[in-house]
Amino acid sequence: MKANLIHGEWVTGTRAVANINPSDTRDVIGDYAQADAAAASAAVAAAAQAFPAWSMSGPQQRFDVLDKVGTELLARAAELGDLLAREEGKTLPEAIGEVTRAGQIFKFFAGEALRQRGDLLASVRPGISVEITREPLGVITIITPWNFPIAIPAWKIAPALAYGNCVVFKPAELVPGSAWALAEVLSRSGLPPGVFNLVMGTGAEIGPALVDDPLVTGLSFTGSVATGRRLAASCATRGAKFQLEMGGKNPLIVLDDADLDVAVNCAVQGAFFSTGQRCTASSRFIVTDGIHDRFVSALVQRMKSLKVGDARQAGIDIGPVVDARQLAIDLEYIQSAQAEGATLAQGGEHHATDAQGQPGFFLTPALFTNTHNGMRISREEVFGPVANVIKVRDFDEAIAVANDTPFGLSSGICTTSLRHATRFKRLAQAGMVMVNAPTAGADFHVPFGGRKGSSMGAREQGTYASEFYTTVKTAYTAA
Repeated sequence: MKANLIHGEWVTGTRAVANINPSDTRDVIGDYAQADAAAASAAVAAAAQAFPAWSMSGPQQRFDVLDKVGTELLARAAELGDLLAREEGKTLPEAIGEVTRAGQIFKFFAGEALRQRGDLLASVRPGISVEITREPLGVITIITPWNFPIAIPAWKIAPALAYGNCVVFKPAELVPGSAWALAEVLSRSGLPPGVFNLVMGTGAEIGPALVDDPLVTGLSFTGSVATGRRLAASCATRGAKFQLEMGGKNPLIVLDDADLDVAVNCAVQGAFFSTGQRCTASSRFIVTDGIHDRFVSALVQRMKSLKVGDARQAGIDIGPVVDARQLAIDLEYIQSAQAEGATLAQGGEHHATDAQGQPGFFLTPALFTNTHNGMRISREEVFGPVANVIKVRDFDEAIAVANDTPFGLSSGICTTSLRHATRFKRLAQAGMVMVNAPTAGADFHVPFGGRKGSSMGAREQGTYASEFYTTVKTAYTAA
């Protein structure tokens, strides 16, 4: 049994859950301990106990820890990528790429530990100087989703530690393997006991202990809108700082002047890679009528060539849906779209086994046409390989439809017009905009986050991470 990590000790707990391979449900990856509320509270207490010393640690010590973690992740990218693909279902190249990104994130924030910034200003009052510095927030609870089981934890844990905070980390129940592997690397990195703690378990059982404890000064969460709103209310009640990433319904605009090959490539990569299980995935293709029919025809032909199967097998383009529950959600949205009058142009077929007869949660990517922005398929996040095409007249209608959503994470456009690209970058109501690039995909050294219902709180990643993980102090000194 893989145990929880609390105050530097591996703690098994009272029960365990099996980690199942969605590409082959006969394959049990391992059994992982489940923490209860008491264990979660103990982890919070351990982090609080460790905070005074770690918050005063030097930048070189933090650099050494984070750089060591990053180096090991990069060296073990193939091994850990295989584990990630096995438990989450994204293809092996994508999984190895995700582990590599996690290593790069730790390396980046190792450097940030050395790049501490502040200001020294003259006061408006004679004989007084003003220092403006940043200090760590305290104990941070980190709650992550299943779709990026090592990259998202990395881009939360690394800055938290770099800026001198202590961490209690709760991964998603579906993907404990990658989280445990990351925790094991951190346990050997030179961190003092209690600075980093891992508690695996259900949100219903341990969530309140991790969020409501007065020792917790900050919460970084990525997950569903409903859960995020509940957590925000809980944090606001007691004045804890929070950072929430909660999803998207991301548009990709394709204008008449677009390069067709570029547009199709952006659509396929953005909507269907990683089985569409990305908050930045393109799920609405907003296409002007002059290119609509050619775009749909070319996209359907490209989709027919995509191979769905075991995520770890060579030549597979699309792995399985993560589990039976998410598969049922995807299929329900497909049925709902057809009931609303949308045309299923391609895919949407559930296969209980792959080509080799392995039982898994396989779904061919689905494309709907004859849709409009009022349909449920256009309003709600499916979180699967399902996208729909909305025909519009021109750029102005396209941007209006793109912005007509309660979300605002990522938005893309395919065009060869500098004027349209420039207007789009200004008018798109999203935290991230892409021109002739897939909506899914972001660099680790620049801010990540959205607007409207997609995000609340400070941005993640890059130097902007300090906005959440630190608090500003202004110190006055009289001569």
